Amino acid sequence: MTRFAPALLALLTAAPALAEGFDRPTPNAQSATAEFWFGLACIALIAALAVVARVVARR
Repeated sequence: MTRFAPALLALLTAAPALAEGFDRPTPNAQSATAEFWFGLACIALIAALAVVARVVARR
């Protein structure tokens, strides 16, 4: 146990010094192009769901 005491003491004293605070990233605003493609994808998803609902309702 006496062999590990200096290593354990060094580890415990250095651990708080090595810790770094977390800086939360700030999100960027969406561009108009991204909003356009997101809107188009939403419309395509709704259309695909309508087609699937119609096919399933026939069976």
